[in-house]
Amino acid sequence: MTLPTRADLERLARQAGQILADGYEKDHQVNYKGVIDLVTEIDHASEDFLLAELRRSFPGHSILTEESGQLDGASEHLWIIDPLDGTVNYAHGVPTFCVSIAYAHQGQVLLGAIYDPLRNELFTAERGQGAWLNGSRRLHVSQAAELQRSLLVTGFPYDSWNAKRDNFVYFVKLAKLTQGVRRLGSAALDLCYVAAGRFDGYWELSLKPWDVAAGGLIAAEAGALVSNVEGGSDYLQPPQSVLAATPALHPQLLELLH
Repeated sequence: MTLPTRADLERLARQAGQILADGYEKDHQVNYKGVIDLVTEIDHASEDFLLAELRRSFPGHSILTEESGQLDGASEHLWIIDPLDGTVNYAHGVPTFCVSIAYAHQGQVLLGAIYDPLRNELFTAERGQGAWLNGSRRLHVSQAAELQRSLLVTGFPYDSWNAKRDNFVYFVKLAKLTQGVRRLGSAALDLCYVAAGRFDGYWELSLKPWDVAAGGLIAAEAGALVSNVEGGSDYLQPPQSVLAATPALHPQLLELLH
């Protein structure tokens, strides 16, 4: 069975990203999967393109996508896709969104690509080979070691008002201990920005695999410690959460999140 390369993911991410860019700031057909959980026709257009390309180039592989769910195939080959991460931003014309693509073999994510088409920033990683921005700049996490000198980022679930763990409590606590906590609205880009040293740490309490599969690998290959908020290494299995930070900050954040 054909195995993908990093170049395959780069091509797919750029082409799907162009669909997002072409539709940006146009009138959209917005539907609601939940009270504040949106989907647009561009989510579907991007996903339809990616599904067609994967079925053509990698027939028999299984695929997990945000809009279509699990599509059957060989279980040892799994693609995990978010065709438009940051849909709420996108629908409101906020220029922070991306496409996220990961490939896992026998349960381990080996390749990841996240593309922000408006900034033309393509973040990629290959397990054991490092992480890159636009194929030329090697990504490294920051050297931040003290909370007081760190800048963090987080996100909130669509059901944040009745979630079992209230992330607003942690948001307030960490905002008072750091230089600040940002909220961009794209988990995939949050992880990429940790990888690039723009943020020193990121946490979120309620996620889905397509939110973090590619970004988690990119952050880890850039030197971040990536776990769930309990400290476990498997952040792709429910109940899902993620903590990605510099090696010095990760244990400090883990303690505070407990």
